[in-house]
Amino acid sequence: MIKGAKVKKISENHFQFPKEMGYFVQNFNTEIGMNNDKQNLLDRRYLAMARIWGQNSYCLRRKVGALLVKDKMIISDGYNGTPSGFENICEDKNNHTKPYVLHAEANAITKVAKSGNSSEGSTLYVTASPCLECAKLIIQSGIRRVVYGEMYRIDDGIRLLQRAGIEVKYIECNE
Repeated sequence: MIKGAKVKKISENHFQFPKEMGYFVQNFNTEIGMNNDKQNLLDRRYLAMARIWGQNSYCLRRKVGALLVKDKMIISDGYNGTPSGFENICEDKNNHTKPYVLHAEANAITKVAKSGNSSEGSTLYVTASPCLECAKLIIQSGIRRVVYGEMYRIDDGIRLLQRAGIEVKYIECNE
C-alpha cells in the first residue's frame, strides 16, 4: 500500500485505488496473483475492443458495446440497439430511449445462444455497468466474470452479480 493513498469504497467488496498502485478498482473476491498483470492487460484490450464495437450502435444518447470472451477467443459481440427488423432509431421524439431497445449485453448473450455455442465460464466485457435485467441474463448464461468501463448511476445490476458470486471488475476509461 502506498503511504497516504486514499481508497474509495464503491460497493461491498468493490474498492477504487489510486492510479499509482497500478490498477483502478479491485473486487476483493478476485485473486491477485502473478498472472494478474497479464490478465489486467487483456482486460483492458478487450474492453477497448468493446468500446470500438459499441460505435456500431445507432443509439444517439449512449453507445454501449459488449464482447463475450472464452479461452482468449471472442465468442460473441453486441451493441445496444433495436431488435432485428426494426428501424434503427433508438430514441423517441422526446429523446428518451424506446422501451424495446436491447442492451449490448443482451445482444451478445442472445447471439451466442443462437449460434449454439456456450457462454458457460466466459468473461463479458461491456463498456457500461450492467443493469438489473442484464445481470439476470448474465447469471443464467453461466458467465463467470464481468469487466466494465463506466459506472451507471444505478448499481443494482452490479450488486446482483456480486451476490451471485460473479467476479466483477471496473476499469476506468482513459478515453
